[in-house]
Amino acid sequence: MKVYNSLTGKKEEFIPHVEGEVRMYVCGLTVQNYSHLGHVRGAINYDVFRRYLRYKGFTVKYIQNFTDINEKIVARAEEEGLKPQELADKYADSYIEDLKSLNVEMPDNFCRVSENIPEIIEMINTLIDKGYAYEAEGNVYFSVESFADYGKLSGRDLSEMESGTRFEVEEDKKHPLDFALWKKYEDDPNWESPWGPGWPGWHIECSAMSLKYLDGKIDIHGGGTDLVFPHHENEIAQSEAYTGEKPFVKYWLHNGTVDMSGEKMSKSTGNFHTTRELLEEFSANEIRYYVLTKHYRSPIDFSFAELKNSRKSLQRLLNTAEQLENLLEKSEESDKEDRLFLQEEFVDKLKNHRQEFSEAMDDDFNTARGMAVIHQLATDINSFINSDNFKMGKNTRQLLREARKLFYRLTDIMGLKMKVTASTAAEGKFSELVDYILELREEVRQEENFALADKIRDDLADRGIVVKDTPRGPEWKLKGSDEVGN
Repeated sequence: MKVYNSLTGKKEEFIPHVEGEVRMYVCGLTVQNYSHLGHVRGAINYDVFRRYLRYKGFTVKYIQNFTDINEKIVARAEEEGLKPQELADKYADSYIEDLKSLNVEMPDNFCRVSENIPEIIEMINTLIDKGYAYEAEGNVYFSVESFADYGKLSGRDLSEMESGTRFEVEEDKKHPLDFALWKKYEDDPNWESPWGPGWPGWHIECSAMSLKYLDGKIDIHGGGTDLVFPHHENEIAQSEAYTGEKPFVKYWLHNGTVDMSGEKMSKSTGNFHTTRELLEEFSANEIRYYVLTKHYRSPIDFSFAELKNSRKSLQRLLNTAEQLENLLEKSEESDKEDRLFLQEEFVDKLKNHRQEFSEAMDDDFNTARGMAVIHQLATDINSFINSDNFKMGKNTRQLLREARKLFYRLTDIMGLKMKVTASTAAEGKFSELVDYILELREEVRQEENFALADKIRDDLADRGIVVKDTPRGPEWKLKGSDEVGN
């Protein structure tokens, strides 16, 4: 198994600190607003990594953090008429709800800055005592010049970074790139410290909490590519200066951004769709599928059309699950078995797909290839079931059980809910039928036969299906329901 380590810029064999155990820390949200796809993309990716590592036989301890106090939270709380902690709780809870809605398993701990102030202060004190940090007018800064390896994650040279600096430098800093470990803040909320009232800087929180909750043995540290510099670069500097040990983290993994019109989704620009807005139009399966058909390190140029196409691809997988369930639950065994060579060929295909899936995921968690393997597995199951020589004998039934087990196991690693009941099968067929009718209606609209297009829309409305034409195409929902299809 190999993973791409951002620190070395190459794929490396994955060997955790402790055999059979993986300790993983992933940077979470600054909880000042609702999450968007750029946030939950990472959550989905690392959720799948965790599931796959367990499939490989590892036990996994997974920690994620919340930044629940900083200037942005204070400003946003004032806008909403809330106390900063109330605002942080509101958006932390909403993020957890979003993750649950997306079938993301919860981390072992959501650690919060506000609950780990003593550990952060102790770490800052140690850095000062070791000569890596200094206090100035109630603030504490890390001295980047004191750490010889500064820039090794991002591949930047300190002198080049200094010459390229364009921001206004605080007067109390010794070097323009020195970063805050403690920030002076005299209004509420604040915490007492040896340097006066204030709160931690952004970077120190992840170092202190990851070292605390993972006992200083961090195998995987994850986050978005936008965190490589300065956040993760600063984490390495302060953590290795504090512990005196290298490396702070064995493997740095970074997922790509989600972009809209070539620009990264960002709360500050308003250039995003919230997760809950997307969940009003798309299912958790569809959003997960859309994310996982891209390699985690690649950027995603967000597309509603492509997200819509996920529905069709998923329906093919659901149809396979439905066929399997119907055959295994309802069909009777034949006294006459199908030909032996068909069974042997199918057994070989199941073995090959299991191996191909592992090879894909062992190659830096390549979920795109893994999803392609799942589709090929579904195709081969359908071909076997629909072959002219198919007979439901005892051996065949056992083979189908094995196929079903493998199909559900692989889709479960991807976090896709594929197990079919009678009701979900009927819902899927109904949605498929409505989508087909709307596709035909779009063809009629393109031919400018608007009278017929309006009639189709009105006829659907008479049957309780409300159609709305949007720039992204037609969307529909059942009358009186909040659930939207498209």
